[in-house]
Amino acid sequence: MSPTPLEPPGARGLYIYGVLRSREELSFGPIGLGTPPAEVGTVGHGELMAVVSSGPLGVPDPTRDNVLAHHRVQEAVMRERTLLPMAFGLTLAGREEVVELLRSAEDAFTGVLERLEGHLELGLKVLWDRDLLPQQVAEHDARSIVEALRPHATAVRVVSPIGERMILNAAFLLPREQEATFDAKVRSLAARFELLMFQYTGPWAPYHFADIRLRWEPEAPEPPSSPR
Repeated sequence: MSPTPLEPPGARGLYIYGVLRSREELSFGPIGLGTPPAEVGTVGHGELMAVVSSGPLGVPDPTRDNVLAHHRVQEAVMRERTLLPMAFGLTLAGREEVVELLRSAEDAFTGVLERLEGHLELGLKVLWDRDLLPQQVAEHDARSIVEALRPHATAVRVVSPIGERMILNAAFLLPREQEATFDAKVRSLAARFELLMFQYTGPWAPYHFADIRLRWEPEAPEPPSSPR
């Protein structure tokens, strides 16, 4: 893919969807935030590339359309590349600031991307019906489900359930080539625990396994010197 211009006249910032490794700039087409959707490409430093599109400076409104566009870009990139996803809302003032972000966090970005290379995330939520199954039995079954799937994944993250009916909210990191095997295992468990409701989603960018915290801030301009 050839690079696409990302800063047309009047552009005020670059919105960041994630970071990947590449030796050349890439273009992913008009799939980004905005109406019409902004062109999505990359800005790089060394072998790191930030996936970006032009847009207003500042945090975009977290509307449904904007959040869907954010995830749409991440999913499109993930089909071809290993992506370190960014949370919704990160906009920097221009290419220099993006390059400085990549430079300042180069070791952290590279380390996480190496760990995630060739992997994807799948999500599993399990719900129960109190009229069909006692809660303690459902919770025991949920632990059994995690343990049955753990050998098929590189890593597992169990996070807090959402709502009263959910007894399991888990994310699984696994090699791309193991997706079909993992799918089959989930289907067999759903058949075995037929009184539970399985909500199986993905593949996703590996949000739950991209444990990097950004502490970078652009340098503030020096104040003008006082007249003598």
